[in-house]
Amino acid sequence: MRLLGREITCARGGREVFAGLGFEAAAGEALAVVGPNGSGKTSLLRLIAGLLTPAHGSIRLEGGSAELSLPEQSHYLGHRDAIKPALSVGENLAFWHDFLGGAPFDPKESLAIVELDHAADLPAAYLSAGQRRRLSIARLLAVKRPVWLLDEPTNALDASGQILFATLMGDHLSQGGLIIAATHTPLGIPARSLRIGDGP
Repeated sequence: MRLLGREITCARGGREVFAGLGFEAAAGEALAVVGPNGSGKTSLLRLIAGLLTPAHGSIRLEGGSAELSLPEQSHYLGHRDAIKPALSVGENLAFWHDFLGGAPFDPKESLAIVELDHAADLPAAYLSAGQRRRLSIARLLAVKRPVWLLDEPTNALDASGQILFATLMGDHLSQGGLIIAATHTPLGIPARSLRIGDGP
């Protein structure tokens, strides 16, 4: 499986964010997208996730499921955690599982992996920023998808949370998945770098 981007141009609000960008990531690989604020790191992830349309160029997944689009084979974990505060921790995870169409599962299993099973019945509004991030990470585990698109994935995580997430990312790669992560900090796993935003 390979994720390929060729000659990609991204325009937002009438402004060209980047142009002529290319990248490649294969199964078992992580690609860290680095660059200054405003250089287009998040925009690139959103293009891959199908949330934006490139002004020029192409993005394609080779060797994935022929019946599913790239967005249907990807998880997009934004820098903001998509959580409904009025729902419990377990209900939030069950919502995302049902929305994304995963196989039957026990929410507490995924929550236990990210060390949140004790809070399954707690309203998500009571979670700390780090716990909200752990809940978002649990969504990656509840529904299996080969491509993880991660925007500043270690934001708000304490040291133990960063180690835990690095382990989970390593497991994902060892099972044939691939990761594209926009980040300002090391991921804690081996990763090639794609630098964007270095203009003249």
